[in-house]
Amino acid sequence: MIDKLWIYEGQSYDPHYNLAVEEYLLESVEPGQCVLYLWQNRNTVVIGRNQNPWKECRTTLLEQEGGHLARRLSGGGAVFHDLGNLNFTFLVCLEDYSVPRQMEVIRSAVASLGIPAEVSGRNDILARGRKFSGNAFYKNGRQAYHHGTLLVAADMEKLGRYLHPSRAKLKAKGVESVRSRVVNLQELNPAVTVDSLKKALREAFSNVYGLPVEALPAAWLDETAIGQLTQRNRSWQWNYGQKLPFTFECEDRFSWGEVQMQLQIEHGIIQNAKLYSDCLEEEMIPQWEKRLTGCRFERQSLKAALSNETQEARDLLNLLLQNLS
Repeated sequence: MIDKLWIYEGQSYDPHYNLAVEEYLLESVEPGQCVLYLWQNRNTVVIGRNQNPWKECRTTLLEQEGGHLARRLSGGGAVFHDLGNLNFTFLVCLEDYSVPRQMEVIRSAVASLGIPAEVSGRNDILARGRKFSGNAFYKNGRQAYHHGTLLVAADMEKLGRYLHPSRAKLKAKGVESVRSRVVNLQELNPAVTVDSLKKALREAFSNVYGLPVEALPAAWLDETAIGQLTQRNRSWQWNYGQKLPFTFECEDRFSWGEVQMQLQIEHGIIQNAKLYSDCLEEEMIPQWEKRLTGCRFERQSLKAALSNETQEARDLLNLLLQNLS
């Protein structure tokens, strides 16, 4: 049962540092505590844990214009952050984790600014049918976080230029471009600012949980530990990984997300398997990669590797078999 609410407003615009703070807070939160972390990144594309950066983002253009690529721990799709966007993260232990309650904080805060909002599906929040907040989720075994974006006055021109979702994803969403799906809160109420939204979130956080909110003590943050996580977050290996010299590739989009599969095959055996996906269940991706590695590249072995215990595994198997024929 939650009996203590903390709030922490980040002071940096560095995405690699901010994501390190988020991870450190996740590992530090104790039972009965809920931390609301508010933070902003400057000119950044953040991709999901298992996404292919080259497929999701115009990486060269982003770098040429002084932007940053960052990879988060959670699943889901790529998002653009600038100082017209406010990020939030709820960090709790698993026994206190409640996505509906956390979503209500966001909905209530935005409503207090004169903008009725509704949760759509599992991870979008809409106003007048358009998305202003995308959400993603992560669990580490004992703790969990729920984080997302809040578009206040984001640069939609940059959002459209940097993000490069597949045509399959756009078609599945029933739209023609990235920008047509999203809306800034200022477009719906010109009086909304990042600062007024922060204030509304603090008040809604207290009201929804029925507890006072206190500023997170500075002593919580171990800058040495955060610095080590920041270095990892900045590394090429973390953000881009090693693109396999694959000899087989296929991709498709399903109800649970998009998946791109790259397999390096030698002597009829899958030597390496890499899957990129915006699937929210991020833990499934490394499990599938492990199952496929070492498998013979033929129908029966693939069927054995991808057993049919879930719809996601069945979809993945069917994708492979369709491309084998």
